[in-house]
Amino acid sequence: MSITTKPADFVTWFRSVAPYINAFRGKTFVIAFGGEVVADGKFVELTHDFNLLAALGIRLVLVHGARPQIEQHLAKNSLDGSYHQGIRMTDAETMQCVKEATGRVRLEIEALLSMGLANSPMANADIRVAGGNFITAQPIGVINGVDLQHTGSVRKVDVAALNDRMEFGEVVLLSPLGYSPTGEVFNLTLEDVATATAIALDADKLVFLMDTDGVHCKGELCRELTIAQALAALAGQHPLTDDVNLYLPCAIRACEAGVARTHLISRHTDGAVLQELFSDDGIGTMVVESTLNTLRDADIEDIGGILELLRPLEESGILVRRSRELLEREIERFVVLEHDHRIVGCAALYNFPDEAAAELACLAVDAQCRRYGYGEAILNHMIEVAKSQKLKKLFVLTTRTAHWFLERGFVEADVTTLPAQKKSLYNFQRRSKVFVRKI
Repeated sequence: MSITTKPADFVTWFRSVAPYINAFRGKTFVIAFGGEVVADGKFVELTHDFNLLAALGIRLVLVHGARPQIEQHLAKNSLDGSYHQGIRMTDAETMQCVKEATGRVRLEIEALLSMGLANSPMANADIRVAGGNFITAQPIGVINGVDLQHTGSVRKVDVAALNDRMEFGEVVLLSPLGYSPTGEVFNLTLEDVATATAIALDADKLVFLMDTDGVHCKGELCRELTIAQALAALAGQHPLTDDVNLYLPCAIRACEAGVARTHLISRHTDGAVLQELFSDDGIGTMVVESTLNTLRDADIEDIGGILELLRPLEESGILVRRSRELLEREIERFVVLEHDHRIVGCAALYNFPDEAAAELACLAVDAQCRRYGYGEAILNHMIEVAKSQKLKKLFVLTTRTAHWFLERGFVEADVTTLPAQKKSLYNFQRRSKVFVRKI
């Protein structure tokens, strides 16, 4: 984006990412990517994004894979890669190739992370990369009569050591290798290392870069899945890609163990990490423990968010302008809908108990979120509130959204049908239409 050609767009964009910058500072992100990212020569762009995340004060743990490099080393040494139930069988000769390939990939990653190219996002970068024996492993052992030998799984993550390195401002780079107390080395999978590390660190985010752009359900990309929905997708009739079948169970495992968010995104999209983390919709699939939507009574701290929602509607004349002071006095009448701790919708209910009626007012939803049915969710909630108060009808006054209310059971009525108190305040210059729904 060019700030010289489109300054207004730049300002709008920068303001939109500011809440994320503030929220992510000091948080721990674990990002996992396969050896394909390095083999394809696309890791340079990714290092720019990692540098930006580190500069924003995010504690980073990077987990790399090395499968294509291992396969190349095996072929070079005339060895066949063997798998059992999708798990690599690692004998002594294969283990030697694993160590050589993993070491080369790690060195290449460290070199790229150390670049300080002028006129690039890496200019004056000071990324210090930490490595070590942070992962204690154990052998997988014998599965259905097959000894997997040097293939292992994560037994323990040295959380204290990882936190020490990140407290010093270092980016931790983990390889898919683990060590036993007896000095043995085990071949691990990057998804096992990344998931176990995110859980042990109680990470705020776990990100998997993969070949596909996320989880597709019924032909559409699922932007957000709860654990229950993710389990249903795995058990469903619609086939999933190999990548999704590999990483989605890890995402579920991480979220069940307390990791707040797990993201599945495409490694082929330039800036995928930034687009996923710093935009409302993201570009991949986010897995969470439960829904991120919360519909609740508003409090005084929500005034700023409500004003932001109402302002564009007030400026366009759809809503009557309300001052901050008025909102503060009437805040107990409002409800707000939050998505991931950001207010995306609101509404107010003004009761007229003598006439068993209530006015629904200030129904507003963030423009970017209107396709998700948030407006209808707020309306239904307000109807239930009115019912609980033994009211018989709900009415709205609107100049622009008549059809939206007609489609939801409201009928047009005359101004004379309004409660007496509201009728005395009716603005005949605005000529708002009245719609009523029996409840």
